[in-house]
Amino acid sequence: MYEKTTQGVRVSVRPEYRDDQSNPERDYYVWAYHVEIRNEGREPLTLKTRFWRITDARGRVQEVRGAGVVGEQPRLAPGERFSYTSGTPLQTPSGFMSGAYRMARDDGTLIEVEIPAFSLDLPDARRPLN
Repeated sequence: MYEKTTQGVRVSVRPEYRDDQSNPERDYYVWAYHVEIRNEGREPLTLKTRFWRITDARGRVQEVRGAGVVGEQPRLAPGERFSYTSGTPLQTPSGFMSGAYRMARDDGTLIEVEIPAFSLDLPDARRPLN
């Protein structure tokens, strides 16, 4: 589990390799990532946009921007949480992701909430010994 708190918003991410959707013989590896966003602050916030930077093991970077998450723009009162699952494919058996959410206070001011960087690794990958 990866966690980061920014301006009273805690983001937790748990990546999961999806063997059933992957095809290593064709350099196609799929991960699901389970996200929980919790408003630990004192005022309501609405998630407006997302930004992801996805980097594979060869250093190729893909950036994804869009409105909300999984088709929603959840409003979180203090103490509330929102969870969702999404996914990403890579052409390599490992990589990492990081990003940010832009959230709005009721008065319209925007804050940027960091998503913790997390690794995408095969569960039983062999690691070279030094």
